[in-house]
Amino acid sequence: MNSGNTVHEIHDAYEDHDAHGDHVGLILLSSAVVLFLDQISKWWALEVLADGQVIPVAWTLRFRLVFNNGSAFGSFQNMGPFLGIIAVGLVVWLMMSRKRFKGVLAALAVGSIIGGASGNLADRAFRSRADLLDGAVIDFIDVQWWPVWNVADMGIVVGACAIVWSAWREQDYSLA
Repeated sequence: MNSGNTVHEIHDAYEDHDAHGDHVGLILLSSAVVLFLDQISKWWALEVLADGQVIPVAWTLRFRLVFNNGSAFGSFQNMGPFLGIIAVGLVVWLMMSRKRFKGVLAALAVGSIIGGASGNLADRAFRSRADLLDGAVIDFIDVQWWPVWNVADMGIVVGACAIVWSAWREQDYSLA
């Protein structure tokens, strides 16, 4: 006799418990986790890699400190304030649109994107030497065949992929 709950029973109970269908608690929790992991990893990178040290990890993966004044792949260099405003807009839009994303996976994904955007926004806001939002984002994960990135970037990319996956799973492809 199985007295334990299955994963599906726990998932269904959570879905039933969330009366509004927006999973705001789960979104806030996942965004806080991504933001925390991002900021603690950047603190570590600044402490350990600041003197130009490079730490080989495996194959082409290494840790190397880079200050990125642009956006993904180094584009839009020296446009920190503009990119900061875009990040704030993204976070606000995702929170306002959260009911459009259905299910636990989508809630985790939205939170992951918000946490990642907030982590990079925090770099721009609090690591600025001059103007507001003019700071550089700290990147340190380097595979040498792709631009250097950070935990916030992973949260954004994984979150976006999970939203696409979640939306695809929710589609009704029946012909009836």
